[in-house]
Amino acid sequence: MLNPPPAETDKPRTRQFRRHSDKPRLAPDAVARQGRVATLVWERLRDNAAVLEFLNAHDPGLDGRPIDLAIASDDGVRAVIARLDVLHPAG
Repeated sequence: MLNPPPAETDKPRTRQFRRHSDKPRLAPDAVARQGRVATLVWERLRDNAAVLEFLNAHDPGLDGRPIDLAIASDDGVRAVIARLDVLHPAG
C-alpha cells in the first residue's frame, strides 16, 4: 500500500538556495568596471592562469592588486589598462 506524500506543512524548511548573503555586494558601477577589466585582460592574455595571476597578484607598479584598483574607480581602471599595455602590449 502506498503512503501519500507528506503535506506541505510537514516538510522541513531549509534554505537550499540562499538568496541573501552576509557578504557586502559590489555597487553596479564597480561590477561593471570589474567585468570590463577582466574581459580586457582575458582578450589580451587568453590564458586562465595568466589572467588570474595578473588580476589577483600584487603589482608593484600599481602598488596593489589590479582587480581591487579596477573595482575602486575609473582612474583605477585606466591605471590597470595602462599597466596591462606595458606588461602585455596588444599585438
